[in-house]
Parts: sequence; structure tokens; C-alpha cells
Amino acid sequence: MHDDSGEEMEWLVEVDAKEAGDRLDGVLARGLENFSRSRVKDLILAGAVSINGQTVTEPKFKVKAADAIVLTAPPPEEAEPTPEDIPLDILFEDNQLIVINKPVGMVVHPAVGNLTGTLVNALLFHCGDSLAGIGGVKRPGIVHRLDKDTSGVMVAAKTEKAHKHLSAQFADHGRTGPLHRSYIAWAWGKTETGRGTVDAPLGRDQNSRLKQTVRKDGREAITHYAVEQRFGDDGWDITRIRCELETGRTHQIRVHMAHIGHPLLADPVYATGFITKSNKLPDALKSAVLALGRQALHAAELGFEHPVTGEEMFFEADLPDDLVELQSALDPYDHAFAR
Repeated sequence: MHDDSGEEMEWLVEVDAKEAGDRLDGVLARGLENFSRSRVKDLILAGAVSINGQTVTEPKFKVKAADAIVLTAPPPEEAEPTPEDIPLDILFEDNQLIVINKPVGMVVHPAVGNLTGTLVNALLFHCGDSLAGIGGVKRPGIVHRLDKDTSGVMVAAKTEKAHKHLSAQFADHGRTGPLHRSYIAWAWGKTETGRGTVDAPLGRDQNSRLKQTVRKDGREAITHYAVEQRFGDDGWDITRIRCELETGRTHQIRVHMAHIGHPLLADPVYATGFITKSNKLPDALKSAVLALGRQALHAAELGFEHPVTGEEMFFEADLPDDLVELQSALDPYDHAFAR
């Protein structure tokens, strides 16, 4: 899915062998859950669909295995988010901002496929009408994001002044101000050095609308990492690292660590080639890794300047239970590491 223009998006559907000979409109409707079959048909007739680079305007067109179908269209209209009574783990709150420890599985703001149950829905209920529209109707209060399955500390704005001030700090990435973001991650393998920097531009993976990848024409992305612990035994190594971001791109830590050969444990998108590694782990550790079902990544620390008082604030979020269990299973295999 490509949305750099902000006006149109591209959806890619690849035809499975079992779909060979099926109608184009049917394959697209099944592959794109947010489009009805009637809308798909209208878009095909309007010339918005191509197969292997060639425009096709016949809904009944029979597709072939491995065909790459691309649909180009304005994104579906998003509904205005509504308040929902969802519990929040609040670390700090005043009349300007709120700091929370986001749980695993919570999406930050509504989007196609996740219209309810998001942090925005929870904030609208908790903060009342005062939050509505702050920073925009669709994402009120949001100044930065965490992936759905990344846990940890986040800040949201409760006033326009706070939103503008905090957004500027995040846009600066701490280069000239006090913004500080630190993540804890567990990665496969043994990094060559105790500290390192990954400076590799990121952009949308042209072969998968769900992934980011390192691209020469991508946006600048810089991740600094430092080893905190090393673990290992016969046939396997795992490294606990602390990452600090100099930029804030989608999936940045996950892509950068995979790029240098050390994808995060249990990452369902960027560590698929390491699934068999789990079979070499001791039983208790193997169970802890398989139980994660999500990337082993936690936003542990967040620091910023208060938008009104100017005070430098700092917050920490404790590890969630699944990562506590992972750490406990790893501790018996700790290697002494000179920092």
C-alpha cells in the first residue's frame, strides 16, 4: 500500500495458484477487505486496476497464478473516532498532556481494519470533549506512534499548544532539544560490536504493502544501539540491546536490526527466516519466545520538555509480563559482557 501523495493509495494483490482462472473483481474483493465487490467493479471499469503493469478494465477478466494486481484509488473515508471506555495505564497527567504505558495489541489510532479499540478511542473517553479535534479530527492528541504490538511509554497532547510543541520536539528527534526515546529489544545472533549505528534510508517495500525496507530512495533513518546482555549456548545466540532513535520511521528498529542480520525475536514480519532458530533453544526459552507472538520490543523510556512549564520530564515503562518471562528464561544463559 503506497500513500505518499496523501490523495491516492495503491493496493497490491498477488494471485495464488488456487485463484488462477478466477474473475478479477472477485480476487480483488477477497484480497482487499475494505473494498466491496461493487466498488471494486466500478474501479476496474474506471481504469484504476492494472495487472503486471497493464491496465485492465474488464471485471470478468480471468487472472493467472502469480499475477500482480495493483488497484489505485482514494482511500476509503474514515469514520470520526468515538469515545470508548478502555482502561489506560496512566504514568502522568495534567491539563496539557497525558503519558501512558501502551499495552501490547493496542493500535494507536483508528484506520482501516482497526476502527475501534484504539488509544484514540480510549483517550477521547478519558479526556472528554476537550480532546476532540486536537491536532486533527482523525488522530486527536497523537504526536507519535508505536506499532500495535510494541509496548511502552507514549505521550499525547490535550491542548493545541501542547500538540504543536510536542510535535515539534518529535520532528526534531532530539537533535537540538531534550527529546529522548529509548527502546529495549531482544535480537537473534551476536552483534559484532557492543555499540553501533545503523544509517540506512527506509521506504515502502514494493513487494509487500505491510513491510518497510532499506531503499536508496527512502527517507533518512538512523538507529543507535548498545548491547546490554548477551545470551547463548550450543547453536544459538541472543542479544539484548538498547536502541535510541535519531529519526522516527515506521518499523525503524525492526527493519534496521533485520538489515544488519539481527532481526528481533518473534517478529512476525521481519524475522520469518529465523523461525527454525527457535527449535534450537532450550525448552523453557523456546516456550517463552513462541508465546510472544509479537516482536520483542518495548519503548522503555521517554523524555521531553513540558510544553508550558519548560520542565524536562522523564518517564519509564516497566516491561510487560511476556517480556519479563522472556528475560527470566534467558537469564540462566547470560554471558558476561564487558561494556
